[in-house]
Amino acid sequence: MKRRKQFPGATAYFDRHRNRRWRFRKKGFSAELGTGYGSEDFVRRYEAAVQGYKSRGKIGTDRTKPYSVSQLVAFWYRSPQFLDLELSTQKVYRGIVEKFREAHGDKPVKLMQRRHVQAILAEKAGTPAAANNLRKRLIQLMDFAISLDWRGDNPARATKPFRVGSDGFHTWDEDELAQFFKVHKPHTLAHTAVTLMLYTGAARVDAVKLGPNNIRNGKIEYRRQKTQRSGGVLISVPIHPDLAEVLDKLPKDRPFLATQKGAMRSAGGLGNLMQRWTQGAKLPQCSAHGLRKACARRLAEAGATAHEIGAVTGHKTLALVQRYTEAAGRDGMADSAIGKLITRPNGERNLANLHKRFVKSNTNPKQGKEKL
Repeated sequence: MKRRKQFPGATAYFDRHRNRRWRFRKKGFSAELGTGYGSEDFVRRYEAAVQGYKSRGKIGTDRTKPYSVSQLVAFWYRSPQFLDLELSTQKVYRGIVEKFREAHGDKPVKLMQRRHVQAILAEKAGTPAAANNLRKRLIQLMDFAISLDWRGDNPARATKPFRVGSDGFHTWDEDELAQFFKVHKPHTLAHTAVTLMLYTGAARVDAVKLGPNNIRNGKIEYRRQKTQRSGGVLISVPIHPDLAEVLDKLPKDRPFLATQKGAMRSAGGLGNLMQRWTQGAKLPQCSAHGLRKACARRLAEAGATAHEIGAVTGHKTLALVQRYTEAAGRDGMADSAIGKLITRPNGERNLANLHKRFVKSNTNPKQGKEKL
């Protein structure tokens, strides 16, 4: 099966100084991408090149139909709300919004009604997660239209999300972790990568950046890329002995998951490797993001509070932590909960005594009251 390229259209070449450089080329369109493949500057240039290619031959944003969907999208791309997003998030959002723009770009924003949004979302009923993602983007666009005084309400908010049958990315269980480590032995990149993400809860985009410089006082410290622009809190995770054993054997002059040349590996490259490694271990349902959830699951099963888990994973809200841990060790926790209800350490029943006035009953009927 042919593997899809991470950056379609990007090709390498050597300049006159024999330095490897990259450029975006497609159907006569060309744009320079620099030398750092996968770096933030590379991604920024690549996104600009893709948009430049797509906009060729199209009417400029200042000449689009006034108050149309296309003009709203163009203005939104230049808004602080959009520009404050991480580049990776911008890329995902553009991919969703551009399809909507291509189909409905000429339509006036003020005429959009709830029934229109429902019809648009219904076309994606077969993929409810994709439909919900589109709904979220439409909510953002219509909120932005309200801020521009283009309309007074948000029809997308009046719709309901689709029920999604799964909990998102699969959470690795202990048997799957054991199976992976049985195939990928210590001292391999696969073993190192999974151990690092499992014991730090770091996402791919953060894991590739971690290195000896992030170790301070026996802890790994970093700020999540996803929350950096919004002043994300510092994550400081004590190094687990199993992780320390792996890190102690790595070079001290490069990132933990560096390439063979010692350069920082791209998040996309790590994702491709993870797919290859899990396939090799016959775990196609497992992913890098599932390790982040596995870390949270382990903490929950060990009795960590939602606040404690959030301090490790870097989530800002407890609702997000709960999504990661709501199914963690449910059976074992239920046994523990009922055990606390039934017994005390001294063997006595641990049932709460109700106040006397609630348990005291008068078996004698009041005088003057007719017996039934």
